[in-house]
Amino acid sequence: MTVSLPELQSVWLGRMHYSTALDLQRSLFERRKSGDIPDTLLTLEHDPVYTLGRRSVQDHVLAEPATLAAIGAEVVETDRGGEVTYHGPGQLVMYPIISLREAELGPVTYVRILEQVVIDTLRQFWVQGHRVVGKTGVWVGGEPGSKPEAGSNPAGRKIAAMGVRVSAGVAMHGLALNVSTDLTYFDHIVPCGMPSLAVTSIFAETGASPGVSSVAEISAGLLAVMLQRRLVTVGIDHLTA
Repeated sequence: MTVSLPELQSVWLGRMHYSTALDLQRSLFERRKSGDIPDTLLTLEHDPVYTLGRRSVQDHVLAEPATLAAIGAEVVETDRGGEVTYHGPGQLVMYPIISLREAELGPVTYVRILEQVVIDTLRQFWVQGHRVVGKTGVWVGGEPGSKPEAGSNPAGRKIAAMGVRVSAGVAMHGLALNVSTDLTYFDHIVPCGMPSLAVTSIFAETGASPGVSSVAEISAGLLAVMLQRRLVTVGIDHLTA
């Protein structure tokens, strides 16, 4: 007898302002908590924005207001975990709105799954990503599985950041993977609370610039497999109906 897997509905939103995507996330988050919708994945790019997670230090935004205006970036406080990071064009952002309770996953295991999605996605583009002990996210270069000395940055270059929020057993927010991101935007912050952190992208590592929507499609499929979900691609109208 064939057992039907629970559904993961996925939508590509294209480029969207951060506050618009956050409002959509919050709406879907409440609907998922009440059981009105299945697990849902939003994939998109953002207009340039620096987001401050719950552990952020305001001084870690180094740019003055005039500089922020000149580069067309805003600063937004949000309720995800982690510290300050950058989102912008050329970066894949994934917001899985997932019932961890139904999936029987703890928050730490869930974040490890998100990291593995990135690592497996990078492999499709001949980039070798890995974890760093004691740090959340995915790195390129350095020594896989290494643990940095206290007070020092990990060796290598960070290519993906993670930050989630869990309430009533449901997760929101997610991950950001640099595909062809303009990495100079990271010069204006202390990324993830690590001064002089080296950051990279698929393009910086390979010289090739895959489309963000194509990377999103690969990552969505990998996430569905890891969560043991049946991926169903929907449009934005389906989410707001």
